[in-house]
Amino acid sequence: MSTLDQERVARPRPDTEAERAVWDAAATVNDPEVPVLSIEDLGVLRAARLVEGLPVVDITPTYSGCPAVDTIRDDIVTALDEHGFPGGRVNVVLSPAWTTDWMSEQGRRKLEEHGIAPPARRAGSVVSLDFGIRCPRCGSLHTRQLARFGSTSCKALYVCQRCREPFDHFKEH
Repeated sequence: MSTLDQERVARPRPDTEAERAVWDAAATVNDPEVPVLSIEDLGVLRAARLVEGLPVVDITPTYSGCPAVDTIRDDIVTALDEHGFPGGRVNVVLSPAWTTDWMSEQGRRKLEEHGIAPPARRAGSVVSLDFGIRCPRCGSLHTRQLARFGSTSCKALYVCQRCREPFDHFKEH
């Protein structure tokens, strides 16, 4: 596995009990655009630590222009404060860029349970061919894209040709 591939995998929870508590507090924050997912499920939560006794959390937004970054940052600071970690700081880290491969399996299941087709797993530098996006309601692959952008720019709008239901698909990146 290359260094870049290693950087793109999900980061583990911190080693120390105190830093795990900071991580767990930050992990209570849900993504404001996809509220069925926590920022941990989404893979946006990248690191948590204590620096000179103060909590510091690193996040990587789903894309550099994500309009939810300020809300996520404010929600993390509030969550840290509510969990006994006042004075928290949140760093927005843009490199390496976020990838849907950082999403947890639990997050992928949550998306599907809420009618959003989860992104496919990418296999390193291998390009996978999709023969259709599976409908999260009936499981059919007989679907078509209605719009490149859905309810948020990280999702596309699809419709199932079998059950006729529209649904969002969380796009791979």
